[in-house]
Amino acid sequence: MRIGVLSFAHQHAASYSENLLRLPGVDFVGIWDGDEETAAYWSQRLAVPSFATATELLDQGLDGVIICSENANHRRLVELAAGRVPAILCEKPIATTIEDGQAIIDCCRAAGTRLQIAFPVRFAPSVRELKRRLDGGELGQIYAVKCTNHGSMPGRWFVDSALAGGGAVIDHTVHVIDLLRWFWGAEVTEVYAEVGDSLLHPGLGIDDAGMLSFALSNGVYGTLDTSWSRPPSYTIWGDVKIEIVAERGAIYCDALHQYVTVAANAAGKTQWAGWSSDIDYGLMQDFVEMIRSGREPSITGEDGLRALEVALAAYEAARTGAVVQL
Repeated sequence: MRIGVLSFAHQHAASYSENLLRLPGVDFVGIWDGDEETAAYWSQRLAVPSFATATELLDQGLDGVIICSENANHRRLVELAAGRVPAILCEKPIATTIEDGQAIIDCCRAAGTRLQIAFPVRFAPSVRELKRRLDGGELGQIYAVKCTNHGSMPGRWFVDSALAGGGAVIDHTVHVIDLLRWFWGAEVTEVYAEVGDSLLHPGLGIDDAGMLSFALSNGVYGTLDTSWSRPPSYTIWGDVKIEIVAERGAIYCDALHQYVTVAANAAGKTQWAGWSSDIDYGLMQDFVEMIRSGREPSITGEDGLRALEVALAAYEAARTGAVVQL
């Protein structure tokens, strides 16, 4: 199977590429990046060819391509790849505007190219264990969910609103909202948010803190802290934590650590369940298996668009001081 990577602007490209090299039966054909020095560095480090243009790489008879450009450039590269390759994995968020996100979905559908969005947190064993327990119904009716997706301030183009579409709120809201939609098949119906511009990093010039309150169509209420609040000295880049309160207990998940803490009344005591693995490896496995099997993507363009809608609604709520209905 022949796979290529378009752009190393997003740091996830490095992990995705290294995991591609670990997968049996995958021919990592090469890379392209708009910056020659970046392309040369990763070509040497990964020991794969670098192509002079994106089109040249796309014309290598690829079975799939992974796009890790700046958020604002997703549409341009997806439209270039659609029809040239059978499958695309596009980094999150799908786009910076609803218009571009819908255009990405439409062009892939018209070209017959399967589009998957990169939400690797779905592949954390603790998250999958959490979903298994939710699906089993052991805790009964779900009342509320408290979430965090903290991180370190990434700098570079992530703090350029023209390229990123926003700061911490658009960067981190989409991960958690995708998980909640996946857990329950429910949509966010209303959002309120407080957003801090340069709150944690004076002079940054973009939002680095955000707190969302929201309701879902299944009656669950939630909060989400999306802040770039972890210092460079922090042990890992951040966290994705979910705490759910339910009729017959509570359940807590830290996606970047190796267990789920379950406090189910029926068990009589708090339990740890789950184990750790590389979530990016799980995402690469899923993308490759999707191509091989011919099935539809597990994480669709529509999933990406719905998550983006919530992030953009949070900005609107913060701007107007009012709840935004979706």
